[in-house]
Amino acid sequence: MAQHMAQQNTEGSRDLSTLVDASAELQHLVQTIWRLRQPDGCPWDREQTHRSIGKNMIEEAYEALDCIEADDVAHLREELGDVLMQVVLHAQIAADAGEFTLVDVAHDIDAKLIRRHPHVFGDADADSSDEVLKIWDEVKLAEKAAKDKAVAAGEAAPEGLLDGVPTHLPALMQAQKVSRKAAAVGFEWETVQDVWDEVAEERAEFEAEAPGSPEREMEFGDLLFALVNVARKEGIDAESALRASTAKFRRRWAAMEQMAADAHVDLAELSTHGLNDLWDAAKAESKTAGATGRTFSSPPLFFKKIVSLG
Repeated sequence: MAQHMAQQNTEGSRDLSTLVDASAELQHLVQTIWRLRQPDGCPWDREQTHRSIGKNMIEEAYEALDCIEADDVAHLREELGDVLMQVVLHAQIAADAGEFTLVDVAHDIDAKLIRRHPHVFGDADADSSDEVLKIWDEVKLAEKAAKDKAVAAGEAAPEGLLDGVPTHLPALMQAQKVSRKAAAVGFEWETVQDVWDEVAEERAEFEAEAPGSPEREMEFGDLLFALVNVARKEGIDAESALRASTAKFRRRWAAMEQMAADAHVDLAELSTHGLNDLWDAAKAESKTAGATGRTFSSPPLFFKKIVSLG
């Protein structure tokens, strides 16, 4: 911290008003978690292991993400606290087992951030996000080379290029991460069109397999993997893109349900044609609402016609 602050004072161009001192509150949280796991603490907390609460980390992270995507700052503060609690609890479990402590966790991530930002803390230059991503890939490859050297010296176990990508990541996210790592060492298409050609090939292979067969399912996975690489080449995060599309679908379906409820109609009673017309109405309303800021106020005027078609 002293080194960072010295650089701040030397440069004189950074906003120190947003640099908070959270040491006291963080230490209080550490002590609270420690107390819960003491013999006279909470029986549930004492029983927990890394594995028993592993899924909680994912659940809390996704709840925080929901707040981020909903621009819900008030609840984001709460959900980030839940994520932080998971970090501190896992660190305490590790400390109790003699594995590592929160001090080690903080030290290691600070060192990693400094190492992976040589354009901030070193002599490298980066004027754009693309240049930063290139630097990160280069630093990660250098880190892997150092690990390989340690392996050769018998000081560490071997690790493959893709071993650092968790297998429990959502499938689209995992696919994009492993693709980016492979591309960083030259296993890459030259253009986006080349990837679209690959998509066409994978679709043909998918359609060539028997419907319902395991082979067709595998080919569909290959098709999705190719599409993820289109996203990567286009600078699109595939996971975020699909989450956004799914959220849009849910909003429009909720609008359809509201329109049907306002007209005292059960969606299940509508025909496919009626549902499609209602979907188009919800789509049109959502675009209008987005442009004007208004919300759905009434069923579409042609709802009676839709009902009759149902």
